[in-house]
Amino acid sequence: MSLLNFRRPAPVAPVQNGAVEALMQGFSLEVMPRTADKIADFRAILPAGTRVYIAHIDGTPIDDMVATAARLRDEGMEPMPHFPARIIADRAELADWVARYQGEADVHEALMLGGGVATPKGAYDNSMQLLDTGLFDGFRRLHVAGHPEGNRDIAPDGGADVILQALRWKEEFARAQGIEMAIVTQFAFEAAPIIDWTKGLRREGIDMPVHLGIAGPAKLQTLIKFAIACGVGPSLRVLQKRAKDVSKLLLPFEPTELVAELAAHKAAVPEFAVEALHFFPLGGIKTNTTWTIAHGGAAARPASPA
Repeated sequence: MSLLNFRRPAPVAPVQNGAVEALMQGFSLEVMPRTADKIADFRAILPAGTRVYIAHIDGTPIDDMVATAARLRDEGMEPMPHFPARIIADRAELADWVARYQGEADVHEALMLGGGVATPKGAYDNSMQLLDTGLFDGFRRLHVAGHPEGNRDIAPDGGADVILQALRWKEEFARAQGIEMAIVTQFAFEAAPIIDWTKGLRREGIDMPVHLGIAGPAKLQTLIKFAIACGVGPSLRVLQKRAKDVSKLLLPFEPTELVAELAAHKAAVPEFAVEALHFFPLGGIKTNTTWTIAHGGAAARPASPA
């Protein structure tokens, strides 16, 4: 497995450019209210219609979340707020959030996830419980979390059975409700394990498309910090190996090579489960959007029709 490219990429053959550009179509971006506040106008840095996830970190007021969603809608983006089960008190609070997002920001897409807190603060422990409330039945699109390198919050023993069972339940829910659903993943740093993971999903009969998490350009130290905090697994070795070269510690770490490998695989194997890329702008939103535009994302649109 080759390492990610830390320098300005050398020119590549037109076929490879085309493969990367094709994979970049429909890319999405993740923000928080406080990071979104640093952007004067998203229309200046993102193509119209880009799906923008809004991370709901524990302690963030719902007023800030809804205001960010409304602003993104006004600026021509497609807001997709997070609904972290473990920070929601009860059904009444969940219903209030849903009503406010729909009424004030015309939200009809959401990411459902357990949430980053160890102990539930209220009635919910997982995203299946949120879906089972019926409050999301009118949504057009719902995404659920995926973990190419496992998730010990869900499966403390590191096994995949519990995770696969949950994904099957969610896929059946989406099918029964007529809701578009995709798996959006945590970021990783190696192509081969990602490809193997998607093959495993298909072997297990899970047919949802995958929107693959990609860590945007950032300093190596920043990526290592976030990777450890987010529970990134074996592919963390890519960063650790790079960190041994002290001369490169301060150089920007870009996902250029990783994306190129994934794009080449998608071009060779069209049934590859990865449908789109989802960027975590760990080095800053503008840094990330500059990279996406330079690497084929200038005409990106949501992966599915509105």
